[in-house]
Amino acid sequence: MATKLRQDDFIKTCLSIASDIAKLPKKHMWIDYDKEADVLYLSFRKPQRATRTIERDDDILIRKDNNEIVGITILNASSRK
Repeated sequence: MATKLRQDDFIKTCLSIASDIAKLPKKHMWIDYDKEADVLYLSFRKPQRATRTIERDDDILIRKDNNEIVGITILNASSRK
């Protein structure tokens, strides 16, 4: 029964973010999370191959190839709301 409950919680969490993800202007997205480092990687193109990285003051790195955003790295991801 506990496994079923965890699966239901997982599905509810995925459904709660689905509409927000669908609103993003990118057609494809790959998501990787490093739990040990608490870093979330969002890639909008594979391979990502960025030509520059913009580091913001809020622990977010924006990876760009010319003027196109090809990825976003979010540090301390689990503590964000």
